[in-house]
Amino acid sequence: MSGEPHFPILADHALELSLSVFKNLPAAPVAEKRPVTDIRHGVSRIDDYAWMRDDAWQEMFQDPSILDPAIRAHLEAENAYQQAAMADTEALQKTLFAEMRGRIKEDDSSVPAPDGPWLYGVRYVTGGEQPRHFRISRKGGDEQMLLDGDLEAEGKAYFRLAGAGHSPDHASLLWGYDDKGSEFFTLKVRDLASGKDSADLIANTGGGAAWSADCSGFFYTAVDANHRPSKIFYHRLGTAQSEDVLIREETDSGFFMGVSDSRLNDFIFIGINDHETSECWVMPAGDPQARPTLVAARKTGVEYALSEGGDVFFILTNADGAKDFKIMQTPVTAPEPENWSEVVPHKPGRLILSVSAYRNHLVWMERENGLPRIVIQDRTSGEQHAIAFDEEAYALGFHGAMEYDTGIVRFSYSSMTTPSELYDYNMTTRERTLLKRDEVPSGHSPEDYVTRRVMAPAEDGEQVPVTLLYRRDTPLDGSAPCLLYGYGSYGIAIPAGFNSNCLSLVDRGFIYAIAHIRGGKEKGFAWYEAGKRGSKTNTFNDFIAAARYLDAEGFTSHDRIVAQGGSAGGMLMGAVVNMAPDAFGAIIAAVPFVDVLNTMLDDTLPLTPPEWPEWGNPIASPEDYQTIAGYSPYDNVREQAYPPILAVAGLTDPRVTYWEPAKWVARLRDASTGSAPVLFKINMAAGHGGASGRFQRLEEIAYEYAFALKVVGKI
Repeated sequence: MSGEPHFPILADHALELSLSVFKNLPAAPVAEKRPVTDIRHGVSRIDDYAWMRDDAWQEMFQDPSILDPAIRAHLEAENAYQQAAMADTEALQKTLFAEMRGRIKEDDSSVPAPDGPWLYGVRYVTGGEQPRHFRISRKGGDEQMLLDGDLEAEGKAYFRLAGAGHSPDHASLLWGYDDKGSEFFTLKVRDLASGKDSADLIANTGGGAAWSADCSGFFYTAVDANHRPSKIFYHRLGTAQSEDVLIREETDSGFFMGVSDSRLNDFIFIGINDHETSECWVMPAGDPQARPTLVAARKTGVEYALSEGGDVFFILTNADGAKDFKIMQTPVTAPEPENWSEVVPHKPGRLILSVSAYRNHLVWMERENGLPRIVIQDRTSGEQHAIAFDEEAYALGFHGAMEYDTGIVRFSYSSMTTPSELYDYNMTTRERTLLKRDEVPSGHSPEDYVTRRVMAPAEDGEQVPVTLLYRRDTPLDGSAPCLLYGYGSYGIAIPAGFNSNCLSLVDRGFIYAIAHIRGGKEKGFAWYEAGKRGSKTNTFNDFIAAARYLDAEGFTSHDRIVAQGGSAGGMLMGAVVNMAPDAFGAIIAAVPFVDVLNTMLDDTLPLTPPEWPEWGNPIASPEDYQTIAGYSPYDNVREQAYPPILAVAGLTDPRVTYWEPAKWVARLRDASTGSAPVLFKINMAAGHGGASGRFQRLEEIAYEYAFALKVVGKI
């Protein structure tokens, strides 16, 4: 998959540095080889480390204590090794943690959002790890605490709130939590007058739910043994979960289900989708006994989503060749496609991301030329105007409004140099009201930094956007180290927003760079399509091109580039280090999806069938098998000198199972012809998102940044 090293002499310098900063290490764990042969489409593969997958992995996600002792011993040995390798950074980690924590306003609060007689918000207290939900009467008065996340998390090694949604009558709060990291959420109902939870307890859900209009119960998504949200139930308050009514079931394992309500509380939406196809059913929110109505039958490659607008639904869709999406409308009484009419036409290169409807206005978020903007259209006159900013790179967040009958919407703005600003925007007068500017308690001067967007030429002539952040006094002579971040999958665009954590690197002379590679939607839907399935290698080539460009233009040097990515971005890390190990000084791969072929061949895993549209189905298609086999990081590890590599994972992760990075690390160590270390840190009490608390998460970031600083000799 890769040619000869592009900079073989300088690559030796990187190797010498990695040997000098990782000295006197104990012997790395050596995983036992237990060869397992798999034959597909006439192709035979041997997996020496398949034994690292616990046979009872599904049960283990619910009860981590049952993990096979041999596997546990190996993972604990990996943790001991990485602790020894990083022992000399312990003081640095504490310093980095303190810096990052010092940039967070600990007693912070959101600006409460209006809904009916109340204003609802979220706050944190000094020292608190979890959010606290509260409300205040619009008439004024004292704050009412609805849910104290810190109190609920007491005594738990892991705790994550799924969110909290008040009932339409404002009398109850529906909230959910996961206390293992495995993303099996439990739902509870709290009476807001007494502050006490009822006996209603719903286990094994996806975390989302929607109240019925009369507040007598709620709809929720149940997760099956394979962690797939496949059923929608209605739960009536005061009854047992066993009595819940099945509303709809999805029998195709390739599709996931979700449920949501409408802004007017008139409808319940049941969404069914994979990564390229969607289907929506609607039912009246006031009649849980009603049968859902199909809006449009699923058609491969066609996506659509609904937003209620009074007597019409607005529909965001890519139907009829609208690759970058258009907005349609249809009567709520006749939502079928034959009744759809166009409101906002398709424009190639202008990707419409979302749409929200209010009594007098239609609002949508779009991205063109890599930059986002919010567009507002008067529903009567059709007149449009946009909210945009002038910086080279920035991020917008559309917060909308809880209420339908309002002329005010809320949005946030930030850039790599500018902390987030929250605005209320009057859609009629076009006036912006600044509600809040995020504080950086330790101090932050935007004028001390530079943010730029440059274009890196890919090998096929495409121009890859790269966002840069660095101190104004950073020398651009090739001497600065660089953390180069990438993702490039599922059409997810990485925003160029403010990230106070990365300042701990930037203030130490790093350039922080984001490569907006194919596989995301930064340059429209075609940018996504050009980085998936048979075109997936464009994603990897783009990232390597970004690294080569930053080296060639003197921003940094290849052996001072620390590449970082997580999940599918971790797969990116595994692929590029196989293809061009000389292009990077080190690799950080968080929860890395590196065993792509084996995972896509296993249809019992939670995400595999819904992921086939993204990667291909190697079970059914010999062509897809060959494509994935050609880049799957685990399958393409080979004898060559690898730079230092850090993999980070969570034991109960249902998205990227722990054995993927465990196997990958074992194979890397066995194959590498160099002496640079491969480290594996696994959180034995967390899942895909790592530690759940806001400060606990900072400890993990501090660890990764300490690794980055260590490998470039800055400790």
